[in-house]
Amino acid sequence: MVTATVNNQQYNRAKLWEIGFFALNNTATNLYMFILAFVSYYAAGFAGIAVVVVSTILMSMRIWDGVTDPIIGFLVDKTEGKFGKFRPFMVIGNIILAATILVLYNVTHILPESFRLLFFILIYAIHIIGYTCQTSVTKAAQTVLTNDPKQRPLFAVFDGIYNTLLFTGGQVYVASYLIKKHGNFNLNLFTELNTLALILSGVFTVIAVIGISSKDKKEYFGLAEETVKTKFRDFWPLLRGNKPLLKLIFAVTVDKLAFSLLRHSVVMVMLFAILIGDYALSGTVSMITIVPTLLITFWAVAKARKTGMKKAFLFSTWIALGAFVTLIAMFSLIDGSSISMSNIGITTILFLVLYTMAMGFGGVPSTLVNPMIADVSDYETNKSGRYVPGMIGTLFSFIDKLITSLAPAIVGFAVALIGFKDAFPTVTDTLTPELKLVTIILAFAVPAVALLVSGLTMSRYELDDKKMEEIQESIAAKKSKNSIEKIA
Repeated sequence: MVTATVNNQQYNRAKLWEIGFFALNNTATNLYMFILAFVSYYAAGFAGIAVVVVSTILMSMRIWDGVTDPIIGFLVDKTEGKFGKFRPFMVIGNIILAATILVLYNVTHILPESFRLLFFILIYAIHIIGYTCQTSVTKAAQTVLTNDPKQRPLFAVFDGIYNTLLFTGGQVYVASYLIKKHGNFNLNLFTELNTLALILSGVFTVIAVIGISSKDKKEYFGLAEETVKTKFRDFWPLLRGNKPLLKLIFAVTVDKLAFSLLRHSVVMVMLFAILIGDYALSGTVSMITIVPTLLITFWAVAKARKTGMKKAFLFSTWIALGAFVTLIAMFSLIDGSSISMSNIGITTILFLVLYTMAMGFGGVPSTLVNPMIADVSDYETNKSGRYVPGMIGTLFSFIDKLITSLAPAIVGFAVALIGFKDAFPTVTDTLTPELKLVTIILAFAVPAVALLVSGLTMSRYELDDKKMEEIQESIAAKKSKNSIEKIA
């Protein structure tokens, strides 16, 4: 057991490589989230499913994703076997993810047209179950990885690096390599993209399992008592009675909805390919901003370790809000085609700076949320004596996914309103005033409003650095008391 004593308080600490290894569990599932951002093009272009129907299905599947969260979280808290509490769900989840992607993209379009829609929904629903199994562990296992308030934010460093490399590298790979190689979104492109994702996700899952293996043990489960006896109806009292959880859920989910819109593959096409006029620029911009984004993440984590995660969350939120508001004003006044890496001027430089600040600081809250959920779980353990990280983590995910499920539907209905009813805007479409307005709203205006709401909510969040130190001291005292009573 790795421990450290700070201010006479002994903490369970992880080795740095264990934190780095385990953070890849989130990357493993984010790989699938990334490749499925393009599933709209497959469903509409090859499976013959209408645009609005595809958007509605994706919204429904996100809701289904949320419904499965409490069920899996409940099972996680009930599990305690030879292979631990968390590792079985990581492995089983990743196997389901890989199998369903293979079936979805290789079978759906060759079925009779009358069966495609039902088959697509069924396989996607099974895929969601696997996704929930693995993602639930990312949040729940934070509690056993480390309980040191100064070490917990380090997860966000690794997670931020991995996700920046994933989403940046992935966008470059798709926009600058696959689109040029295949001409557009076609079956060969999907095969190449998905194969790479399946392999990498499997490798990352194995590494993550190794990273959590020494901590996936009973002595790290809450107050180290017997597995907590819970019932499914305990979810509502748990949510109602945990005010920090409610505030964190609300603040982060509105953020995630906004950034889900901005990162949606169709919105990226609308912004870079149509409004700016160069889709490959999306990959170039991502590469240019990768180092500044990582530096922002490092700064945020350093601030979180020094002043607490709440202050880092709020500071980043206000900076991102300012950047998005300025982007709205900028694109309302300029011609987007003036942004070009071949003729760099003040407009291009301003766009790069603002876009970097918006994406970099705007991504900090989502990066910090996993260790913050561990704080909320410890708050619950201290308050009620119950160790239920699975239920708490999946409560967050349940509401998060209900809200963010609106993203595909919002995009689908927004483009349908301006005439794109049978196909989504692609890299070959021409800019119109209506397309420009919808692009600015989806890419910049909605994130700005979401960040404002998020910041106002988190300003009243209870779990700052001082409060978490008090909670860990209280839990340690209760553990010590329980141990003495057992010996007596």
